[in-house]
Amino acid sequence: MNDKPKTKRPPKRWKRILIWSVFTILLALFVWFEIAYWRSTNDCGKAGAPTNPMKAIVYCDYGVANLKLEEIEKPVPNDDQILVRVRAASVNPYDWHFVEGTPYVMRAMGVGLRKPKDTRLGVDFAGTVEAVGKNVTQFKPGDEVFGGRGGAFAQYVCPRATRAVALKPANMSFEDAASVNIAGITALQALRDKGKVQPGQKVLINGASGGVGTFAVQIAKSLGADVTGVCSTRNVDLVKSLGADHVIDYTKEDFTKSAERYDVMLDNVGNHSLSECKGVLTPAGKYVLIGGGGAGDQGFLGGLGKALWAMVFSKFVNQQMGMMMADANHNDLSILADMMQSGKLKPVIDRTYKLEQVPDAIRYVEQGHARGKVVITVE
Repeated sequence: MNDKPKTKRPPKRWKRILIWSVFTILLALFVWFEIAYWRSTNDCGKAGAPTNPMKAIVYCDYGVANLKLEEIEKPVPNDDQILVRVRAASVNPYDWHFVEGTPYVMRAMGVGLRKPKDTRLGVDFAGTVEAVGKNVTQFKPGDEVFGGRGGAFAQYVCPRATRAVALKPANMSFEDAASVNIAGITALQALRDKGKVQPGQKVLINGASGGVGTFAVQIAKSLGADVTGVCSTRNVDLVKSLGADHVIDYTKEDFTKSAERYDVMLDNVGNHSLSECKGVLTPAGKYVLIGGGGAGDQGFLGGLGKALWAMVFSKFVNQQMGMMMADANHNDLSILADMMQSGKLKPVIDRTYKLEQVPDAIRYVEQGHARGKVVITVE
């Protein structure tokens, strides 16, 4: 005789309530998405002719083909801003992510589901201060500056004086200075803050010839590390010239199969599994993932999927594994400026384009083979 108590089953009524509740939530989410999608728009073409025009790159719809050089209203600095006449800007993967609206999760996070909410592009800039707000004391008209501000693919920008802007080193061109903001700060913070690189440690930089990679090789050397760069055959000499102690040509050798172990791995490419990357680290090593993946592997999450998995994976191993996002700020720009002034840091520029050629520049960066940075000159 079975004396085990019978398990009480929920009444069928509660099952129906649960099913209908889930169905209602899913339906509500679907309706919200449809409404948000079709209402997602921007003001392109709705504004009248500018009274004080300047030239800028704008895009009303996603896709490089929709980038256009147009005349828009010249910005006016508020009390805490400076007006900068842009002399040069630079292109980052950050820019083409916004151009394409990928990975698609970006659109749901506020970038714009159907069309981009912000129709301006570009972040990195260098130029000359033309005017300052009444609260600004650290800059004056005539100062040559560099830094980051949304809408940098234009003749003028208005960054806040206390944010990501600093005086340009006198020995650097506008083109060199314009290449620094995102890539330089990312490399600095990834190695110094996330990787906590110490003198004598071994550092591996996967993607050593790209925008972040070329800065990272030089910064890691300045921190006293033994640096190994991974790149293609055509970039071996470049990476050596930047100060790398060792260079691995990935077309001939797979660094994950090597017996060498590293204290810090800076991954600008993301072309190996986390297990493979863990295998090249010391027991207390650190893996730092940079970027959101290449143009061909975006989908819904893109490189963010690997970043999320790294957070989970890190809980089950001794090594620290994760992604970092740069925090652009005045102090770190000033550190990079000092390094450039002293000759410890030299930007690598692959190509330059004119402002009207921004679509071509972004197409080139999307291919993923740029050596260093791609720069836009602004007349």
